Formats: sequence, structure tokens, C-alpha cells
Amino acid sequence: MIFATMPCDQAVGAVLVHSIRAGDRMLKKGRVLTREDTLALIAAGVQQVVAARMEAGDIGENECADRLSNACLGLHMERSVAATGRVNLFAGTHGVLVLDKARIDALNGVDEAITLATLPAFSVVQPKEMVATIKIIPYAVDNRLLAVAEAMARQGGPPLSVQPIKPKKVGLVLSQLPGVKDSVIEGTIAATRERVEALGGGLVATERCAHEESEIAARIARLRAAGAEIVLVSGASAVADRRDVAPAAIVRAGGVIEHFGMPVDPGNLLLLGRIDATPALVLPGCARSPKLNGFDWVLTRLFADIPVASRDIMDMGVGGLLKEIDVRPLPRAKAPEHKGSGPAPKRGPRIAALVLAAGRSRRMAPLNKLLVADASGRPMITRVVDNVLASRARPVIVVTGHEAPRVRDVLHGRDVMFVHAERYADGLSASLRAGVEALPPDVDGVIVCLGDMPLVSGEMLDRLMSAFDPEEGRGIIMPTFRGKQGNPMLWGRAYFDEMRKVSGDVGARHLVGLHTEVVHEVEMSDDAVLRDFDTTEALTDLPNGLVRGRPIGK
Repeated sequence: MIFATMPCDQAVGAVLVHSIRAGDRMLKKGRVLTREDTLALIAAGVQQVVAARMEAGDIGENECADRLSNACLGLHMERSVAATGRVNLFAGTHGVLVLDKARIDALNGVDEAITLATLPAFSVVQPKEMVATIKIIPYAVDNRLLAVAEAMARQGGPPLSVQPIKPKKVGLVLSQLPGVKDSVIEGTIAATRERVEALGGGLVATERCAHEESEIAARIARLRAAGAEIVLVSGASAVADRRDVAPAAIVRAGGVIEHFGMPVDPGNLLLLGRIDATPALVLPGCARSPKLNGFDWVLTRLFADIPVASRDIMDMGVGGLLKEIDVRPLPRAKAPEHKGSGPAPKRGPRIAALVLAAGRSRRMAPLNKLLVADASGRPMITRVVDNVLASRARPVIVVTGHEAPRVRDVLHGRDVMFVHAERYADGLSASLRAGVEALPPDVDGVIVCLGDMPLVSGEMLDRLMSAFDPEEGRGIIMPTFRGKQGNPMLWGRAYFDEMRKVSGDVGARHLVGLHTEVVHEVEMSDDAVLRDFDTTEALTDLPNGLVRGRPIGK
């Protein structure tokens, strides 16, 4: 790849490295310069630009990211469309992230141009949560390097995958000694139930008995007969040796002891055993508390059917210091807990969605266009909201105004929040202000969706979110079709204050001209981002079975 400062009249076909203004136009970095662009630059007095030109054998950044992501994509994972040399990988289900660290390290060692970053191994992830990102650093990579990286990623199967967490039946034995308070026992049961249910499982039974080997062994047998797939023993006294009472009870019940102790604090005194194929654990004392400890790390793997052997526990030491101590700058009690190994990972941007559904539909009066039914009886607003819910955007907030009770009624049961725009009659700006005011304080951005655009799919919204990266200068994301600007738009939180100040029957689009340097366009494959339906005439052209009809409830 040639990277140089070159005269504008020689830069046609080169990739612009730095954003630059050409008269009233802003040419963004990463743009492939056309003859029209270079003439506009020269007319504006710009004689030369910093640009990159690919050579024979070079592969563009997006194709590189696309090919490498396909090689890395494992089971129960999804991916974004390549943009600016980046592809994000997402969990396709609630599960545990499994990594081949050696291969990922080797892949990152192929060349500085190729990078793969992931969450920590064995992190518990939710559907649509970002688990990894592939970023190509320059604008192009030599095809020979890319081929090496692809081969490395494919050898032995993808280097990362998500192992689904499965509902498990768990049995709990609680041994007692004289003087143990009932409150301690009840607290242990509550903390264990919370852990198990958070993973989608259930406590099939709890058994209380004396702290004696034969008694504990008998209770273990009863729990297995009741269908327990994992047996937990909370001893009245901490385990001091493999031959102690609770471990001996596992052996007496026909099991074996696989490992005692772990390099995780709290959690040091966990004991791992097995009775045939049933895991049997003696819990450390810290498991009586709901706070993160080594037991959590083992339990999540067992729920995902990931084998836990002695070597696996020995490898948990790096990142295993979980104990809260005074000298830490952020006490653990105040830090967000997570169920993965190592420090809490940085998550991807949290993007909310506003669905503006407050308008008076004056052009279609007396009908309310949002409530017009299609041939199957579905109102337009339900299609819009269902499409938004199919995306990664959360939370989804519906802004109501005109005929608010009826709008809420047709959306009943959907996972959305409602906010009412009291001054909806003032126009679109009132709905926008009400929606922005209702956003949670921790969201990084918001997609503003219009209630009369039912053809915009969840996949399209996900593409907008994948392109959002304020740190890389992409703070406002706009969809386009064949170069024409459309909706919905994604706005970073840096622009929320300005959005709160808009007035009249307009949205925030006029703010684009004030921030052209951070606007990033995402080209879509069809015209859904251009099509709204304001009139009965427009509805006659509505595809996918939607037809002109009457509003629900009339």
C-alpha cells in the first residue's frame, strides 16, 4: 500500500486519510476519492491530500475484516457487517465464552495490521452482547498475510465460540452442628437459589442433616434419586482436608475427589468431586454470600457443560484475587459484579431506541396511520416496534401523544417502556425532547425511529449500531440508500443536550450540519430507510402484505 501526500489531481481512486472540507462539502477519511471530489478540493484551494493507494496483492480493510471474521466465527455467535475495517462478534445465546488463547495470540502475532480483541475467557454473556471485535489497522493488508491469519483461525475449528448455558437441576445438602443458627442455613439456601436461578436452573430439593459422613452420603443419594444433575454440599465446618467429613461422604456415596482448593480468593476451600457423571462440590464458606467468588466460576462452566478438571482450577489464579481489600481504589462492594473470570470486561456501547408514536397523523385524518391494520390485522406501529425489538437496541422507549391509550393497548405485552409527550401537539420536537429526557443515564447513544417506517428491519438497526464508535470519530450514524440520506439516525450521548433544545415540528436532523465531522453514513441494500407512509395513497404501495385499511379498535 502506498501512503503519501499526493497532488489532488493525482489522487483519484486513492483513500482519503484525513477528513477535509471542500467548499460546502465535508469529505470523510476513508472515502475513495472520485474525479468530482478532487476537482472540488482544487476549487476550494486544496492542492494536495494525504491518501493511501492499494498496490497489487492488497486487500481492502473491509474485505479483510469480513474474511477473517468468517474464519473466527464459532458456534452460537453472530457478526456485524464490515465497516471501517471492523467486524464485531456477538453472542447468539445466553452462554459462556470459550476461547483458544494460544491461537488468538498467534493470530494477533501474524502482523500488526491484524487484530482480534475478546472478552475474558469463560465470561458469561447474554444474547446480542459483543464478545469480540476484529479490527484491520491500515486501509489494506497484503493478501499473503491475510491468508496466513485465515488459515490459523480455521485450523482446528474457530478459535472462539459460545457454549450455551443449559437449565440444570441442582440439589443442596446442608450439614449442621449444634449451635448453628437457622438464619445462617436460610441465608445459604437463598444465596444458592439465587445463583442457580440466575443461570436458568432450579433447586430440586434441599436436605438438612447432621455433620456426619454417613448422614451426608445418604442425603446425596436422595438428591441424585430426585433428579439432581449437580450436587452441592454446604458443610457446617469448612473442609480442612480431602479426608474430612464432607469429602468422605462423597466417596462413601460412590464418588471420587478430583481437586481440593483453588487459587481464587474468596473461594480457596472449594472441593470438586464427581459421582459417576454427576458433579459433586463441597462449597467454600464464601458461597453463603451472594458476592462473586470462585464457586461462581466453576458453577457457570458446569451449567454450560464445560468440563472442569483439576488443571482447569489450577489455571484460575491470574485474575483470581477477588477479595475486597482497603487499598483498592474501587471497593468490590461498589463495583458491578460479573460472572466471568478476571476483571469486569468493558462492554460494547449501550444503545437505546426511541420510537416516536405521538403524532396526530393529520395527513391521514380521521385515521391514525400508526393504528392502520394490514391484511393480517396488525397495526403499523406494532410492525415498527417488533422490528426494533429484533435489534440489539435496549431499552426500547415508545413516545406516545395522540391517542396514547390505543397505542399502548396495541403494544401490550411487548418489552418496551412508555413515555408520554404532554405537548405532542407542538410537533415532532416535543416527542423527541420527551424521549431523550426518558433515556437512562448510562446509555451511550440512541436510535430515533419513526413510527411510520415499518420496513426498517432489526438487522438494519444493528448495522447502524455496529458503525457507532465516537472514539473513532463516528458519533452520528446516518443510513443512506444510493447516496440519499434516510432514517432512523443514531446519535451519541454527546448530542443529547442539543436534541433537548430542538423546537417546532422538526427532529434533530438539522444538527447534522453542525457536526459533519462526526457523521458516518451506512449504505443500505434497499430503500426501507427512505420510505415513510403518511397518506392513504402511500399505503396502497405498502409491500409485505400491508394494505390500506382501517385503524384497530374502530
